[in-house]
Amino acid sequence: MTDTMKAIVLDGPGPPEALHIRHLPIPAERHGWVRIRVEAFGLNRSELHTRLGLAEGVTFPRVLGIECAGTVDAAPGTDLTPGQKVVAMMGGMGRRFDGGYAQYTLVPSSQIIPIDTDLDWETVGALPEMLQTSYGSLTKGLDAQPGQTLLIRGGTSSIGMATASLAKDMGLTVISTTRRPERTQALVDAGVDHAIVDSGEIVDEVRKIVPDGVDIALELVGTPTLPDTLQATRVHGVVCFTGMLSNQWIVDKFYPNAYIPSGVRLTAYSGDSADLPQPVLQHYLEAIADGHINVPIHHVYTLDQIQQAHSDMENNHATGKLVVRVDH
Repeated sequence: MTDTMKAIVLDGPGPPEALHIRHLPIPAERHGWVRIRVEAFGLNRSELHTRLGLAEGVTFPRVLGIECAGTVDAAPGTDLTPGQKVVAMMGGMGRRFDGGYAQYTLVPSSQIIPIDTDLDWETVGALPEMLQTSYGSLTKGLDAQPGQTLLIRGGTSSIGMATASLAKDMGLTVISTTRRPERTQALVDAGVDHAIVDSGEIVDEVRKIVPDGVDIALELVGTPTLPDTLQATRVHGVVCFTGMLSNQWIVDKFYPNAYIPSGVRLTAYSGDSADLPQPVLQHYLEAIADGHINVPIHHVYTLDQIQQAHSDMENNHATGKLVVRVDH
């Protein structure tokens, strides 16, 4: 193994062109931390927020990436062994310390989830953050139950597509939205029961399907559509605020009595790797391998294409997850 690696470095906030490929020293071994030979990683809005200067607690220069998939290269002081397949996510990756946009990364062992799978790395790389957010939103955020109706606001995002797949697997009826009429078929193909073109106000269309309002709703767009999502939810129903596709997450002059419909419950989800237990991840890996659940991958890039990948993410060109395959 050489002493250097390729990594994507951000020197400070800027456009996609601010992301540069550089040769950096391979991270040194550290007790209780795991050095991962990265094989693939997914792109996330969190990394877009960091690049745009919207994230807090970030120091530069920084290797971005809040998740990755690969094999253990070194793991002193842990139960992990070299060559073992793992995924890693969250906990300061790509913000407080360098993340997964590299050929190697060093991550605390508490953020590592061992896996056993023969799926290709592109598929595995798409999963950690997407599955953790979708699963955590459904379970911790919404306490979803079989037979309920679920509204997904921002349905063609990677989280929206994954949540629809998981929700159908749990026995829910799914209503999902997209701003682009040409993308409704992608929602139907993902198993969505009702696809709605989002004009910004969809409450009337939702209540044509479910007159009393949906049981639960996942807000992925952000504060611009949140009031309308609340109005589309039944009394004693739950709305979970998870995503910020609009990059707007502050409610100006928030007055609860006027903002939240009487009896509707508003919560939020912002979890970490602990919200995706290893047996749950392993179950979904096996379900994907069996063809029972689909992984919504829009496109796979190389490290050299990172600027294009970020541009596609920023301009909402994707229907599903964007993944980078790392060559060595």
